[in-house]
Amino acid sequence: MDNGTDRGTERDAPPSRGAGNGAATESAAAGRIPLAVVVVDRDGLVSHWSRGAGRLFGVPKDDAIGRAAVDLLPVSGALPEDDDITPYGAYGAYDGLGPDLESSLDGRLSYPAAGRARLTVPEHDSLHARVDVLWWAYPLVGPGHERLLVLAAETAGLRQDEADGSEGDLAFERIAPGFALHTDFPGAEELARRLPEILPSMSVDESARIVAQVLELGYPVLEFSQNDRVPVTPDWGVPRRIERKARRERAARAAAEGLPVPHELADDAEDLEYAAVREHLEFLNEVSGKIGTSLDLSTTIIEVSKAVVPRFTDVAGTYLREQVVAGEGFPDGVPDTTTMWHRVALEHTDEPGRWDDVVPVGEAMPFPAHTPFFQCMTSGEPVLVPRISVEMGHAIASQFEKRDIRPLITNRSMLIVPLKARNVVLGFMILLRHPERVEFNDMDRVTGAELAARAGLVLDNARMYTYQESVAETLQDSMLPHIPPRMAGCDIATRYLPGTLLGRVGGDWFDSVKLPGARTALVVGDVMGHGLNSAAMMGQLRTAVQTMAALDLPPAQLLRNLDDLAQRLGDTYLATCLYAVYDPIASELHIANAGHIPPVLVRAEDGRSELLDLPTGAPIGVGGVPFEAVRVRVEPGDRIVMCTDGLVEVRGEDIGVGLATLSESAAHPAASMDDACDSIIRALNTRGGRKDDVALLMARLNGIEPDDVAEWRLAPDPIEVGRARTVVREQLHDWGLAKLAPGAELLVSELVTNAVRHSHSRPVELRLVRGDTLLCEVDDDDHDLPTLRSAGPEAEFGRGLRVVSALAREWGTSRTKAGKTVWFELTLPRR
Repeated sequence: MDNGTDRGTERDAPPSRGAGNGAATESAAAGRIPLAVVVVDRDGLVSHWSRGAGRLFGVPKDDAIGRAAVDLLPVSGALPEDDDITPYGAYGAYDGLGPDLESSLDGRLSYPAAGRARLTVPEHDSLHARVDVLWWAYPLVGPGHERLLVLAAETAGLRQDEADGSEGDLAFERIAPGFALHTDFPGAEELARRLPEILPSMSVDESARIVAQVLELGYPVLEFSQNDRVPVTPDWGVPRRIERKARRERAARAAAEGLPVPHELADDAEDLEYAAVREHLEFLNEVSGKIGTSLDLSTTIIEVSKAVVPRFTDVAGTYLREQVVAGEGFPDGVPDTTTMWHRVALEHTDEPGRWDDVVPVGEAMPFPAHTPFFQCMTSGEPVLVPRISVEMGHAIASQFEKRDIRPLITNRSMLIVPLKARNVVLGFMILLRHPERVEFNDMDRVTGAELAARAGLVLDNARMYTYQESVAETLQDSMLPHIPPRMAGCDIATRYLPGTLLGRVGGDWFDSVKLPGARTALVVGDVMGHGLNSAAMMGQLRTAVQTMAALDLPPAQLLRNLDDLAQRLGDTYLATCLYAVYDPIASELHIANAGHIPPVLVRAEDGRSELLDLPTGAPIGVGGVPFEAVRVRVEPGDRIVMCTDGLVEVRGEDIGVGLATLSESAAHPAASMDDACDSIIRALNTRGGRKDDVALLMARLNGIEPDDVAEWRLAPDPIEVGRARTVVREQLHDWGLAKLAPGAELLVSELVTNAVRHSHSRPVELRLVRGDTLLCEVDDDDHDLPTLRSAGPEAEFGRGLRVVSALAREWGTSRTKAGKTVWFELTLPRR
């Protein structure tokens, strides 16, 4: 902090201390005050010792760094307790900076301290001189190792009180650590650039903002950390009280002796103003520490309301724009009379319940143009009403329809402050004081504006977080499928966990796809990386898997095609993927793996769990690596658990430990699939250290009993259409589904007719599967998929699929190795 000022003093060749104060005062006027800057770390050792500190305390920088601060800074002596001692005797009676600084150096003071002292320091000619000094000590809060910032300056370099004329009678109350930072201070830009050198962990942007804030606000502000905000206004303490008492006593003695009252009494008004300013700054500092502890919007709103009651106001009502409450973005521009404002909080000191019925929290309302509320929200400036008159109370009450608010507001002082961020009005606060309390004044208006600025920024951060969280959740929900809990022959449960609370989008996904033959494809994948880019790639790969699965590609071929796609999308596209096809009729899994962790298979017979030994394969996007598929025999009731490595992998721990825990937890019996998933999450998510997303898919492989499947082979002859209707009708009667027979016969007739017409040589296969629905499939050897077509009144073809689309619960087509499959489902009647 002294780097810019040091250059100025060296350039101007500072005079010796015995040469008088004229040159130093001139230097001060030019904005170049020699400033001693010392930074003390948490071990009490000096980590920064400026050239100004070397000059003031007589110790070179090289000798000071790393030494105990208490050995270098003169802290001997004690400030007298007697309030009767004048300030000059107070700091002239001892040699040292005093016990407050010693307490700060030892870490016993957690708040800023300041003082005035007289030191004996070495002179250039080896003699010693007594020097009048001001000092400040600021505890540093933040992630760095530094604990304390100590500033000191000779009062000879500062403006003296010309009215008094006595040596050392400095206008002490006017001094603050920002004394050299006036708007014309030539070293401000340099100071901003060099601040990070003495305040570790501070960026150049932060330091520039802090310097600008000191210049603009006129009082010192130290902001140091990524999460903690520490505005600082020093407590000048005993010296000022002694000084004021001494003034009053001198004035009393002069009056008793019949002499003119010294002009110092005129300073009492200035003292009162200083005390008021200090009180308001302390209030703002206190409020700053109470708000912004959470990024939750509702919590922040409550914090802002409670921070001002009762110290600053007796009633505080907070209103926010409708879009802010909803966590949405909203257009820029000035609000108008149609803008809806939600009352989101109401804090007061009146008897409980007095305000609840008249102005309930949660109510939304616009404000007419003639009201002070409209003036505040459109101008973005505070509006002060010293007393609400009867007429104004009546005008305000007219907005509340049948509720009479006049007894609550009339004759009270009102201050309306806008809650702004980035020049956008997010809302406003209505502050009311009881009639017997002092009215709001212009200083309160300034305080309210600063309060609103801080609260608006905190609220906007919470709003933006809420909005971004909503966007992230919407994006993630759109990326992840909503899988039905029951598919043909299996039950499915899924879980997704974001890697961090602040990053709810990632590249992990799961999916299931309905396939011909009552089969189901089960998919789990993991795009390498985090954030929106990974989520975007995940969406592309998931869509590609669904498309290729609908083509009924074998698992190994599907991964081969997915790998080719990833390479075309870019070199940085890498992902792992596990693709399994469950056939409930054949009771088998057909699985291929692309660099993914293996699934766990839990056997229903004995509850034993095992990691399936699969050919690993390379991740998607590597290219040039073949993929293999294996078939695994399963039994009804077996469960397969597929997940991404974020669930089992913890930094610093072998992944085998996580896989073993996964196998063990998957084997635990559970009342339901959801309970089983939760049990796995609890077992693996409590170990700590997890930073990655988690996708988990569990499927219970129920199988389909042979008695629930009926199949027929039909010759490619139109006469077989009648036979198809007959066998379907009879089978449905046998299954007790006679109510479905008429509709099923009609739809089967249409599909078999098309199959017979387009089949080449192979027989047409007809299959009925009874499960949660009635599934009918017709296979033929023609590879052209039928499509819906518009059929005119006289057209002979094109109506068959329209009938199927109108009557079936679902229907679809897919290609097979031999040709195609056309299928439909009907809802089973309730039993």
